[in-house]
Amino acid sequence: MEHVLQKIDDLEMKLSFQDITIEELNQEVIKLNTLVARLQQQMLLMVNKMQAMEPSNMASQADETPPPHY
Repeated sequence: MEHVLQKIDDLEMKLSFQDITIEELNQEVIKLNTLVARLQQQMLLMVNKMQAMEPSNMASQADETPPPHY
């Protein structure tokens, strides 16, 4: 009987540690989700700013006239 009680105690201890570990992992997942959401917003802002930038003053290759030696 003592052996069974010891096994139950061991299982309860393991369960307690697992509960703590699961809660810690859950908190990390929450932090990472918040970070990913913030990074997505920043990336979207950067994309929008780059799209709104005025085009370069340099002509594209297609618009350039070839040099006179061609």
